[in-house]
Amino acid sequence: MTRISACRACGGTRLAPILDLGKTPLANSLPTADRLGAPEPVFPLDLVLCQDCSLLQITETVPPEQLFSDYLYFSSFSESFVKHAETIATRLVGERRLGPGSLVAEVASNDGYLLQFYKRAGVPVLGIEPAANIAKVAREERGIDTLNAFFGTATAQALRDQGRRANVIHANNVLAHVADLTGFVRGFALLLKDDGVAVLESPYIKPFLDHCEFDTIYHEHLCYYSLTALDRLFRSQGLLIRSVEHLPFHGGSVRLFAEPLRPGRTADASVTTLLAAEAAWGVTDPAAYQAFARTVATLKADLRRTLGELKAQGKRIAAYGAAAKGSTLLNSFGIGTETLDFVADRSTYKQGRYMPGVHVPIHGPERILADQPDYLLILAWNFADEIIRQQAEYQRRGGRFIIPIPAVKIV
Repeated sequence: MTRISACRACGGTRLAPILDLGKTPLANSLPTADRLGAPEPVFPLDLVLCQDCSLLQITETVPPEQLFSDYLYFSSFSESFVKHAETIATRLVGERRLGPGSLVAEVASNDGYLLQFYKRAGVPVLGIEPAANIAKVAREERGIDTLNAFFGTATAQALRDQGRRANVIHANNVLAHVADLTGFVRGFALLLKDDGVAVLESPYIKPFLDHCEFDTIYHEHLCYYSLTALDRLFRSQGLLIRSVEHLPFHGGSVRLFAEPLRPGRTADASVTTLLAAEAAWGVTDPAAYQAFARTVATLKADLRRTLGELKAQGKRIAAYGAAAKGSTLLNSFGIGTETLDFVADRSTYKQGRYMPGVHVPIHGPERILADQPDYLLILAWNFADEIIRQQAEYQRRGGRFIIPIPAVKIV
């Protein structure tokens, strides 16, 4: 583990402290029963703001090989996210006139949840996935050509040397995970064809702040992006963000369309308008982030009080979603087995394991109806609507849901 002294994107040293969440375990390191007695590493989780380029980032860097070489998050377990992937793939096949002579690549391609739709349309695909276990699933279960590697300049240059350049490169929810930001973005510039486009999706900083999405802070998420920070980063590596779209995923995200920087190419109004809006609310000013830190402290008190009152009434409480954000919330708020009976999750790769640090057991969703707890704390609140629909029978039997973000709400 290393601690930064300069901004990961611009190298600036004016790093203003924003939020200290204490020391927490790695959010996706879910121990098995035989490892519960073993020491569990914890790392500081401190958030700082670069006052030069507006990049919000944590101070500690855990080696990516420790985080991603064997990974337990499979994108295909979210029905809504798979549908979202199908929609953008269908759109780009038409807009970019993709066919058998094209190439679509995805960085951090996971289990092929997105590339499968291009493949079905007859477009050649290439996944680049650092987790060996997930790359294996993509190859064997979906037939997706998947390179098991971390993406950066070296990987991009090797593919370019092989004559493999992409018409479209996707990168969904991976920018937050990258320590070598300049090398990562430079890789897009190397791998793209001259008329190609990089399509990136990332959680966006304004709803992160406004909706108190503090639990998306964990050691895999090194950075939290404004368009101001991204625009400067991409331009420095020869890419132009030409347009931006807002998405509802993960509490509020942006989708960027970036192309090689060329004379005469300019950004459209979606970019210039958003950059102006960020300047207006003070994207580089630490004062704009102070209310966020205060709200996190208030939320902690409110949620602990609500859960404590329910337990005092003899109510049984479980949780839904063994997501990384759930680990941050439980560990930083001090909520564990004294409050929660279990955590339910659809991922068969997580079932039978335990939440990091607090060691709440993880079971399949069938446990909910078998035990019928009085309340379900939805840790994966970004999929709350989907979870509530899936648990209609639990609700019909009288079960209720606690949604913790942006404020404690019982439905």
